[in-house]
Amino acid sequence: KRRAEVIDSPYFHVVFTLPHELNPLIYCNQKLLYGLLHKCCAETLLELSTDQKYLGAQPGIIQVLHTWNQELDYHVHMHCIISGGGLTPDHRIRKSSAKFFIPVWVLRDKFKGKYLSLLDALYQQEKLVFSSSCRALQDPPEWKTFKNDLYRKDWCPYIKETFNGFGNAIEYLGRYTHRIAISNNRILSVTETEVTFSARSRKPGNPKRQVTLSHGEFIRRFLMHVLPASFQKIRYYGFLNNRMKSRNLKVIFRIQGGQRFRQRYAGLSMAELLKAVWNIDLSICPECGCAAMRQLGRSYAPFP
Repeated sequence: KRRAEVIDSPYFHVVFTLPHELNPLIYCNQKLLYGLLHKCCAETLLELSTDQKYLGAQPGIIQVLHTWNQELDYHVHMHCIISGGGLTPDHRIRKSSAKFFIPVWVLRDKFKGKYLSLLDALYQQEKLVFSSSCRALQDPPEWKTFKNDLYRKDWCPYIKETFNGFGNAIEYLGRYTHRIAISNNRILSVTETEVTFSARSRKPGNPKRQVTLSHGEFIRRFLMHVLPASFQKIRYYGFLNNRMKSRNLKVIFRIQGGQRFRQRYAGLSMAELLKAVWNIDLSICPECGCAAMRQLGRSYAPFP
């Protein structure tokens, strides 16, 4: 589905990371402050992209929230795939070169100012919850000092990757969308008391490291990354926003002379999808091997 929405333009991977000093506050206000991170990343990219100094058009943006690093520590950051081409208000296409079109220092200052301003507004409206680890921030002078320290800190968004082909962007994103904090293949051993797993080296090119944790600590770290119920970690902005996406893409594809990718498996039933993708034929009887099975309907077991 996402490949069918790719336009003919460069694509870029931008990562926004929040300072670790915010971790205790974010953890006890997850739904609110994760949502604020989505909002600030999108507004930063959209406002700067539509500026005539940069792209002068509305790009397509896919954002994916992650909350972990390789050691399963709490590390809140946003992966953004942004198109280097977009739609102008008068329905024209503007494209950037292969180089990312917004200076990183401009991204940094805009994002930092926006996030801290809106965070302070939530504080003034008394919408934030304070756990024992950050209860001192309830005191206005402490909050002011905390906020000023964050303003002085150097926030570092960065351009992680520039894609040579527009199809590569979606292939790359596919490795991020439904990833969880740790996959099974990284777990090397589980003993009666400890779990050992692999982690990337802190320096590129060095061999992988091994991290060993007690059962309790491993479970604690893993559960930190379970998102609040119904929270949407993947969101779409710009010409990909859900309300106007179909209309925008029709305009773009018409201007560009066609659609680069077609959605595969569109309109297939579940039985047809299983056959096409995994070569599983539900009509074959597991006992006799004859293609005699027919779906009669669905049954729903009562919820316990």
